[in-house]
Amino acid sequence: MFTNRVMIGFVALVVCLMTQVVEAQTWPNKPVTLINPFAPGGGVDAFARPLSAKLTQSTGQQFLVENVSGAGGTVGAANAARRAPDGYTFFMGAVHHAIAESLYAKLPYHIEKDFVPVTVVAYVPNVVVIHPKHAFKTMQEFMGYMKANPGRMNFGSAGSGTSHHLAVELFKTQTGTFSTHIPYRGAGPMMQDLLAGQVDFAFDTMSTSAGQIRAGKLRALAVTTGKRIPLLPDTPTLQEVGVKGFDVSTWYAMWAIRGTPQAIIDRMHAETLKALALADSKELWASQGAEPGGQSPAEFGKFVNAEIVRWAKVVKDSGAKVDN
Repeated sequence: MFTNRVMIGFVALVVCLMTQVVEAQTWPNKPVTLINPFAPGGGVDAFARPLSAKLTQSTGQQFLVENVSGAGGTVGAANAARRAPDGYTFFMGAVHHAIAESLYAKLPYHIEKDFVPVTVVAYVPNVVVIHPKHAFKTMQEFMGYMKANPGRMNFGSAGSGTSHHLAVELFKTQTGTFSTHIPYRGAGPMMQDLLAGQVDFAFDTMSTSAGQIRAGKLRALAVTTGKRIPLLPDTPTLQEVGVKGFDVSTWYAMWAIRGTPQAIIDRMHAETLKALALADSKELWASQGAEPGGQSPAEFGKFVNAEIVRWAKVVKDSGAKVDN
């Protein structure tokens, strides 16, 4: 009797594995949705849309980006967590979702429990940009003004809990400055107001600011990474201007819905790596100051866990609050 049960269990396992292999071989046989939890025109869009085009070309099925914005990317994440885990919906999130785990007292999802990591799509440096209506030519001048005039400057972000927001909170803690936070429903809407001069400055990603800096519509004062970046070789790091140990960047990544067949996750990972390795993809990523990702799902999972721990400390030390 025991032997029969073992045999039945073994047969069931083999059938399950064979089914997953067949699913992976025939996947996708209908359009696939990539949920972007921010408004169009932001950092996730800058990479999700060209990636989806490459995946469409390589698989022969449409990969469609669906924008579901709000609350620093958490509305879209909650929406994605409720989707069927059939391999036809994936989530394009960001570092913001590692931050949200400690910033929000209660979330309708959990990034590590409701999703399965696929890989990082892009690592992007942040840059301190101001509207050219301001006369500041250096970061030192800008910091001096903020110290002498607390609260006179405001900064925009892609939403409370995003890296744009927390990077400034960390900066305020380390420099003893104060500025007013204006959260938006994504980097796209924030950029519109920054270009219009309604927002004074932002710690934005290069993916959305690079073109505006090149066009002279924004002025770059510093980069937030530990070393200078190729696109802005003459722009100092915050560490160089006296903010010791400051090293912040943004990353964008892909997750599957928990319960998605592993064989399909593996196939998506492989197709994504192929897309990131293409020469024109590398050129596009570099034009936005970004580096492609490509970690294995297991490596990415460990990275996310470490980021959750890291940003929890920033949230605690800065006293950052959700204010949108």
